[in-house]
Amino acid sequence: MSKASPFTLYENCRLCPRECGKNRRAGQIGFCGMDAALYIARAALHFWEEPCLSGSEGSGTVFFSGCNLRCVYCQNHSISQEKAGIPITPDRLSEIFLELQDKGANNINLVTGTPFLPHIIYAINKAKNNGLIIPIVYNTSGYESLDALHLLDGLIDIYLPDVKYDNPFYAARYSNAPDYTDYVWPALCEMVRQCTPCRFDSRGIMQKGVIVRHLMLPGRMADTKEILRELYRTFGSQIYVSLMNQYTVLSKQVQAYPELCRSITPEEYEEASLFAISLGIQNGFLQESGTEKESFIPAFNGEGVLRAEK
Repeated sequence: MSKASPFTLYENCRLCPRECGKNRRAGQIGFCGMDAALYIARAALHFWEEPCLSGSEGSGTVFFSGCNLRCVYCQNHSISQEKAGIPITPDRLSEIFLELQDKGANNINLVTGTPFLPHIIYAINKAKNNGLIIPIVYNTSGYESLDALHLLDGLIDIYLPDVKYDNPFYAARYSNAPDYTDYVWPALCEMVRQCTPCRFDSRGIMQKGVIVRHLMLPGRMADTKEILRELYRTFGSQIYVSLMNQYTVLSKQVQAYPELCRSITPEEYEEASLFAISLGIQNGFLQESGTEKESFIPAFNGEGVLRAEK
């Protein structure tokens, strides 16, 4: 991939591991469900990220439409797979970044932005030229190609990837991505190369670094433990680990997967938490109970997307 003309990357799309090859610039639909028209579903302060990201001021989250995974339990299904959102220009995206900074955001948090990587590159560069100084967070499923991450080198301050699976069977069953594990670990290594060591300001707000999330799934304790073990074995204290218990049962989406029709129990979460501690993981975040509710899912109502009328 070339950094010279990012929008041409839509013409034979290889932005993610799917490498669908669609000419999205000509209106063809990629595996992500999108052509090259930029869609955003929400751009607002978000207070439910890790404390070092949200703080008391909030994280400036920008939710992009489309996704290169097909997670059957996705909390953001309406935007990841149903194209909910509002079309905007890359210049408007740049303005949104600056507006969130003006609202006091601790960072710009790009949620599932890979389908629109060329737009993001353009918008970050333009916003920085116009006064954007807060960190850029790349909030991703972890299913990334090294070529795409190389394009972001020097533009991203904080990577916030998931590691969803260590077992290809479950990656295929739940996310239609049997090769997920082939990509996520090399991607993490590149993220760590770009954005470590971790650095915080005087308020404890992260300015540079990598936080790896793992969402526990019901009945998949062995997978959770292997992921925690591999994270610590590979990266030690270079990264922060966020162990999440917020799996939310969305009945209509998971009715064909009976093993997913329950929440994580407090006993399961305690077992995983104690296992992480026993490994020696000290840089990390644990969640309180009660986050496995649909009320914690943001409203994808277009807030902050269009320019406010004066």
